[in-house]
Amino acid sequence: MRSGSIPGARGRVLPLSLLGDPVLHTRCEEVTEFGPQLARLVENMFATMYAAEGVGLAANQVGESLRVFVYDCPDDDDRRHVGHVVNPRLVEVDGVVLRGPEGCLSLPGLEAGTERYDHAVVEGVSLDGAPVRVHGSGWFARCLQHECDHLDGGLYVDRVTGWRRWRVRRQARRASWGS
Repeated sequence: MRSGSIPGARGRVLPLSLLGDPVLHTRCEEVTEFGPQLARLVENMFATMYAAEGVGLAANQVGESLRVFVYDCPDDDDRRHVGHVVNPRLVEVDGVVLRGPEGCLSLPGLEAGTERYDHAVVEGVSLDGAPVRVHGSGWFARCLQHECDHLDGGLYVDRVTGWRRWRVRRQARRASWGS
């Protein structure tokens, strides 16, 4: 992306991988090649996230098994956070564990109460390989944890237990896109 450009403005909307697609259940590979192809992927991911009205998107959600995610997410103080992280590592989660509604672009239209810490720190690099450290609180912390789970082959429904898990799995089976 060029400095000062709107993320996704030059991107192409990609098809989303849905629950059941093997790419969502496999740990993603580290990015080793930085250049125009990676920049194009990030731009396309922003375009796809915005088209789907999401606040975060991991590369495997568009069929690319690479450790990259993008976000445009507010925190609980309504401060907007926009960016991307390549080869992210969730290095810190702490604070209060809260159960809150969580959805996913790979399970369109569904959500379930999911427990997450209210503070998270992610480290990784930018498109040009420069170190990145992202602090999130509240809703944004939830987003960071959610996207890191994706890159490890997990979905929020894997964290949901009891009747909430049963209900969201049943809703997924009944959804028009369900397996």
